[in-house]
Amino acid sequence: MFLFCIVFYILKIKGTKIIPDFIQIRDEKMTLRAYFRVSQIERGLEKNNLKQYAEELTKIIEKLPFGKIHKYIPKNG
Repeated sequence: MFLFCIVFYILKIKGTKIIPDFIQIRDEKMTLRAYFRVSQIERGLEKNNLKQYAEELTKIIEKLPFGKIHKYIPKNG
């Protein structure tokens, strides 16, 4: 029997005049799983097959300061 645990790292990055603010979501191996604009959280999660975690991730992303990394282990993962 294996214990499977999903871990995501959420990065909130401040954009520039030309590049918008964006979110990166990476897995436990730091492989990029999702990349989308901060202004399009719901659409970004859905497009990257993370809709099942949308409620929790949205709350985290909205509170997360720019330039920080947040380790996220889904409750239902």
